[in-house]
Amino acid sequence: MLDTIILAVCCLNLVFMAAWMTVGALENLFHPFLNETYTAEVMDMQRMREEYPEAYTHVAYRRLTSPTLRKRLFAFIVGAELLAMALLWIAAVSVLLALFGAVNAGTALSLGLAGTAAFASIWAGFLVVGNWFCYWFGHEGGQNTHFQMLQWGLLGLITQIAAAMALV
Repeated sequence: MLDTIILAVCCLNLVFMAAWMTVGALENLFHPFLNETYTAEVMDMQRMREEYPEAYTHVAYRRLTSPTLRKRLFAFIVGAELLAMALLWIAAVSVLLALFGAVNAGTALSLGLAGTAAFASIWAGFLVVGNWFCYWFGHEGGQNTHFQMLQWGLLGLITQIAAAMALV
């Protein structure tokens, strides 16, 4: 009974992370203007330059002005999101199948770890790169969202690891 509940909880968490990533990745794929503009604004350090010019002078060399490079980086982000999305859905289905004995629980939870690590890595990446571009100057909402999503990913990793230790 406990094994079933552990797998069900892992599956549910994977489904929610996969659903979140699906919405974000597909939005960025089909409606890139919704996020691409702000991503470019962060890389250009636009708000910092306009609102905090004295601080900007110390880090202005970090600014990324090439529209081509910014578009390529955005495409890389979307690719990473699509990969994480696919891993999460594969993991969720695998854990669901493990609930019915059709897939080895260890294999399913390993896939869950991979998907959850991809999820957490995206948000950690945004925090690190955002820190490079000083996005707390004018993009605090983005930074806060990325931090909260990283926490969700890390809690998901802990859940997957604990489940693997309990079941394998």
